[in-house]
Amino acid sequence: MAAAPGRVNLIGEHIDYSDGFVLPFAISDKTVVALARRSDRQIRIASMQKNADVYEISIDSLTPHKGENWARYALGVLWVLGIDAGVDLLIDGRVPLGAGLSSSAALECSIATAVNHLFDLKLSLAELARVSQKAENVYVGVPCGIMDQSVSLMAKAGSALLLDCRDLTSENIPFLIAPQGLELLIIDTQAHHKLVDGGYAERRASCEKAVATLGITSLRDISVADYAARQSELDPVTYIRGFHAVTEMRRVLDAVDALKNNNFIRLGELLNQSHRSLRDDYTVSCPELNLAVDTAIAQGALGARMVGGGFGGSAIALMKTEQVKRCESAISRAFSSAGYKSPRFFTSLPSEGAHVIAN
Repeated sequence: MAAAPGRVNLIGEHIDYSDGFVLPFAISDKTVVALARRSDRQIRIASMQKNADVYEISIDSLTPHKGENWARYALGVLWVLGIDAGVDLLIDGRVPLGAGLSSSAALECSIATAVNHLFDLKLSLAELARVSQKAENVYVGVPCGIMDQSVSLMAKAGSALLLDCRDLTSENIPFLIAPQGLELLIIDTQAHHKLVDGGYAERRASCEKAVATLGITSLRDISVADYAARQSELDPVTYIRGFHAVTEMRRVLDAVDALKNNNFIRLGELLNQSHRSLRDDYTVSCPELNLAVDTAIAQGALGARMVGGGFGGSAIALMKTEQVKRCESAISRAFSSAGYKSPRFFTSLPSEGAHVIAN
């Protein structure tokens, strides 16, 4: 048995596929899997969230995009790892689906961790992250970056993970807000996103187009000032989406400085800037996310922003602990008045990454 957590990205959205720096942390909600080797070449998968219905397929029949939609994330990991025996796999996914908290990476990484242990593959955490990303990119068909899988595998309790998405080097940054009388509220808008609908891929393609047109290795390799100076070389849509990426990378490093100096006022300002950029430049927010963020700020939050791929999902708000309940009530009322589905709220301290929990 193995477990892997979902994540909240404190700051650094939509820049992992541009070789940027990101600053996520693992949440306490996890996906747990139980894995057993079989004597034949059959794969049998069941999920507690699917009434334990069993999906069965032969290893020899695995090919990208094949299988039930819910099973493809698991099949993709098994396919990438190229295991040489059949397995029985039971999944219990406790990361909220469609909430922008990376339930898919939690599933992939829990399975990768279990397979690595059961088959004694001796793969490193960075290698397992690449395996899990490839499963989602190639087998499932979602062109995600490397951030979600990396933090699900590498996170440490009490810290956010400053991750260099170019080479997967990382640094644990203490994220201890409780002693400051602060809490990070997670707001699941229940406007559930679907990253396979093309919006994510379209924006990633814009960043790749900016890189190709400017003749650079990645958007990591150009400063904000130099990028702005070359605006005329890009069409308006490509420019503004790339502008989000280069400014968001700068915000991540500024956020690390703020945390190291316990400057939570500055951190809140950076969260607000990030949301405005995602809303206005990258255009991946939605009315529900904007309402949650605006209401949280009106209730006194130091900062708030959407998290995850966008087009729905969750937002975060950094605020004083005594403000949390009042803020939850205000957001619920605002959603009711707007005719939106009732949001869900939870908080989480930075938690541990993937691990084997039973042999």
